[in-house]
Amino acid sequence: MTLSPAPAGTTEVPVTPPPEKAGPSHLERLKGSRSRSQAWAAYLFLAPWFIGLFAITIGPMIASLYLSFTDYSLLSEAHWVGLDNYEKMFTQDDRFMASLKVTTTYVVVSVPLQLAFALGLALVLDKGLRGLSFYRSIFYLPSLLGGSVAISILWRKIFGVDGIVNSFLGLFGYEGYGWVTSPDTALWTLIILHVWTFGAPMVIFLAGLRQIPQNLYEAASVDGAGKWRNFRSITLPLLTPIIFFNLVLEVIKSFQSFTQSFIVSGGNGGPVDSTLFYTLYLYIKGFKNYEMGYAAGMAWVLLLIIAALTGVNFLMSRFWVFYGDEK
Repeated sequence: MTLSPAPAGTTEVPVTPPPEKAGPSHLERLKGSRSRSQAWAAYLFLAPWFIGLFAITIGPMIASLYLSFTDYSLLSEAHWVGLDNYEKMFTQDDRFMASLKVTTTYVVVSVPLQLAFALGLALVLDKGLRGLSFYRSIFYLPSLLGGSVAISILWRKIFGVDGIVNSFLGLFGYEGYGWVTSPDTALWTLIILHVWTFGAPMVIFLAGLRQIPQNLYEAASVDGAGKWRNFRSITLPLLTPIIFFNLVLEVIKSFQSFTQSFIVSGGNGGPVDSTLFYTLYLYIKGFKNYEMGYAAGMAWVLLLIIAALTGVNFLMSRFWVFYGDEK
């Protein structure tokens, strides 16, 4: 303890130096050590995901972006060609534009039809049928099998000249017709196949219908509203977030459709490129013609198309999607 000089006539006041800062206690050191060990454990469990992210997703994406600017055939080294692949797509390749047109038609027609069919069936199942779980499972099954090779082969047989469709029409005097071999109807058989895989959006619609408060329908019935009025003023507005969710998912999935076109057309997109999906043409370029650099460019164009359409959907959703917390 030190004494500071004081003026005359005053009492000296002792000045105490500030206490030295104590180090961390044993308990604090124990907690810090435990936190660091838990962090390392978390990193260890996340390591497989990070390895997969960089080695299986980000790494190949960067590689494909580089290859899209090269002339690469899988059998020789890649040679840098700049934007030649992209220029060729939009100015010289007629089949590229045909595949883009076929895929756009497929998405624009099949997605609304599928969602409308799924919503209608969900409304029927929401009425409290016996064995609802059984029906829900049965109707969901096509979504699991619709993209398989077996179903695509079966679909080709059904719409073949000697298939079930022509056998049924023959009962009314109609002659056999090659539905999958005619350029006028081949794409429509694939659209019907896509609509048939309505199970996944139907289950989501059914879950959304179960979340709508019943008191809204009761209040509307008191005011004299009928079934159509209830659907238009209550059910449909409250289901718009579910519709938007299904719309985004189905648009993305439809642009990536491949198996149906490959099997039904025999792998060439025929007849007359009427079923030449974008992904099928990408496959033909990359693995049949060995133009992997060109195929990589097509993959990135598809990514940009899907990203742009998804962004447009989100921008337009503010005008028609209703959320319950909005005022």
